[in-house]
Amino acid sequence: MSRIAFPAPESATGAAAEIYARIRKNTGGKLPNLFATLGHVAPQALSAILDAEDVLAASSLSRQDRETIKLLVSAQTGCDYCVAAHSLMGRLAGLPAEALGAIRAGEPTGDARRDALARFVLKIVNTRGTLAEEEVAAVRAAGYTDTQLAEISLAISLITFTNTVNRINDTELDFPPVK
Repeated sequence: MSRIAFPAPESATGAAAEIYARIRKNTGGKLPNLFATLGHVAPQALSAILDAEDVLAASSLSRQDRETIKLLVSAQTGCDYCVAAHSLMGRLAGLPAEALGAIRAGEPTGDARRDALARFVLKIVNTRGTLAEEEVAAVRAAGYTDTQLAEISLAISLITFTNTVNRINDTELDFPPVK
């Protein structure tokens, strides 16, 4: 059970009601528990995160790249909520089940470009961003541009925020659990 209680989203008013309407418009009516919690306690923060997610969605990173980053970071931080959410989102983005399992385990997927991205993200997460020149060169050699390096940083930052909120809250899972 979540540690932060939130009232029925239908009873929300003001900024929370506005942000809930925005989310429902983009999700076909679904309001994930993470967003219901954040909208209740910090609607401006949730709005800022959604704005940043819109920027990331319009970036030059593919949807599969974004989901690879989010799933990998979530698995590394132990956020079961985000692992479930981004396993589903990764599947919807076209990542095969075998690749999703490998990403969650921090193992190679067999896709050289995706594996270079995953190694780079793992290095950032595990070293708190301290990177040797050869690590940056390796991800560039896989075809990632300097712009994409900044976009990778944004994706890591956004998922780290939601991972942290979910870990604090122990957000009740409302996505299919990962088996």
